[in-house]
Amino acid sequence: MPESLRRFKADIFQALAHPTRIAIIELLGDGELSTGDLIAKLGIEQANVSQHLTVLRTKQLVVNRKAGNQVFYSVRDPILNKVLALMRRYFQRYLKESLQLLDELDSRSVEAGK
Repeated sequence: MPESLRRFKADIFQALAHPTRIAIIELLGDGELSTGDLIAKLGIEQANVSQHLTVLRTKQLVVNRKAGNQVFYSVRDPILNKVLALMRRYFQRYLKESLQLLDELDSRSVEAGK
């Protein structure tokens, strides 16, 4: 794999390396939202949302359009939401495996205590 592709992937993951930015991408998965809508849904300060949108826009993960005095954002490519859905599945598998391991350890502890 070329180094340039690895760097590109790292840049994307770096842009997504904050829970608020992931939340923004997930919210935009259902369609375009205004900055005000994002602020209301996220429940955080306008300045904070703007900073995160700037990172996402700089890495070209979201695009924006202006309509009057409002700015609307959307995900540049819906495949990004598929990547996040795959990460959710990965997390669920990891969590399931961890819970199974805990169950096994608990069973062994109970058997050892008998």
